[in-house]
Amino acid sequence: MYKLNYKIISHIMGLLLLCNGGFMLIATIVSFAYKDGVTLQIMMASLATMFVGIMLMFFTKEHQKEINKRDGYIVVTFGWIFMSLSGALPYLFSGAIPSFTNAFFETMSGYTTTGSTILNEIEIIPKGVLFWRSLTHWIGGMGIIVLAIAILPLLGIGGMQLFAAEAPGPSADKLHPRITDTAKRLWLIYFGYTVAETILLKLAGMNFFDAINHALSTLSTGGFSTKNVSVAYWNDQPIIQYIIILFMFLAGMNFVLSYFAFKGKMSKIIKDEEFKFYTLFTIGFTLIAALVIYFKADPSLSSIDHPMVWGEAESAFRHALFQVLAVITTTGFVTADFTMWTPFLTILFFGIMFLGGSAGSTSGGIKVMRHLITIRNGILEFKRTLHPRAVLPVRYNSRAVSKEIVFNILAFFILYMLAFIIGSVVLGALGLDFETAIGGAASSLGNVGPAFGKLSPVHNFNVLPAFGKWWCCFLMLIGRLELFTVLILLTPFFWRNR
Repeated sequence: MYKLNYKIISHIMGLLLLCNGGFMLIATIVSFAYKDGVTLQIMMASLATMFVGIMLMFFTKEHQKEINKRDGYIVVTFGWIFMSLSGALPYLFSGAIPSFTNAFFETMSGYTTTGSTILNEIEIIPKGVLFWRSLTHWIGGMGIIVLAIAILPLLGIGGMQLFAAEAPGPSADKLHPRITDTAKRLWLIYFGYTVAETILLKLAGMNFFDAINHALSTLSTGGFSTKNVSVAYWNDQPIIQYIIILFMFLAGMNFVLSYFAFKGKMSKIIKDEEFKFYTLFTIGFTLIAALVIYFKADPSLSSIDHPMVWGEAESAFRHALFQVLAVITTTGFVTADFTMWTPFLTILFFGIMFLGGSAGSTSGGIKVMRHLITIRNGILEFKRTLHPRAVLPVRYNSRAVSKEIVFNILAFFILYMLAFIIGSVVLGALGLDFETAIGGAASSLGNVGPAFGKLSPVHNFNVLPAFGKWWCCFLMLIGRLELFTVLILLTPFFWRNR
């Protein structure tokens, strides 16, 4: 039986709770600045979270400094759960979301950057709570664990195992040999983009509060908005939507490429195959959607209270580009009810829910890189059938991809589709119609946000029964941590010595 290193795990849990409580203090300051009446409640949530974190760290200060791979998986999975449990406190203490199930759902949706919500009236929520809601996106976007591994060396603890569990995808690019320096550089880029978008949105006409909240949600590819109708609120201000489009695209890129861009190494970006196809997919799906919107869509069905300007090519292009990027990058903002843009586009958007952005980005979904390698391996299988003795490796960025990575990706696809099917069946068993069940499962697993049927952009997830909300929380978690990190804990061999 695997011996759980509970002291170091508890110590890191304490560190995460301490960080989480510290972020809540920022929300407390926002609440105080806007005098929204819940400053004390958010502060109590912050102090309670930090107190538990400090106690955990104090009672486990005598721990060994090494963390093994199994401990890393446990820390990441339970770290997200503990963060979500503590992150629900501002909702509960302020009374903004009095139900524990609903508060946990909203928090898990925040940290996993899904953007699904149970709130019917967002604009009446106190500003401090709304800021906390957006901040959970920002924390979860790059990963609270990646933030923590930049701090762990101060405690004498190595963080490589945590990084491997938090980012288990096929990309192993690093900016620096030391993993903690990589984490710091990623967070610097992430922070810089957030500041830049906030400034641009403010200059474009948003007030500062809306600007910073939407910047937090955009860079994390989350989708929480401060408005009931999301970004459709600014349908009469195209410049605001174009700014969000730009930063959704950047957030869906591999952040390593952003680092290369800042270093002037543009050739690395141009040669990157995933970036090429990410861009081509975005352009291709946008053109298809724009043409259908321009010639076929019914504006009376999809305006969500703030109408689009119909009959104009620019409007059709902008809304198509916005929604295609919002779904591909799993950001989840909406400018219209895209589920009403003809059945063809409904099917198209359902399909691109499974696409995902780039590996190494804050987006969810399967990721473009996995699709490329899977397709190329499938094509090579035809050649291997004709030439069984030929050595035909899968190539990506002009390099041969090891069989281990190819098998890992194929296993990921199988697990992802099984999780989607089982997720849909469970939601269907709860009485949801077919469109709602498959849409809810695909959206939760891919961390997309809005779905279809009763979970479309003009509705929300509050229609789900309590068990349905908890089930979607589970799908969000395994989707955000890319399946293996969580599901491996459910296997018996994980807990064996060998």
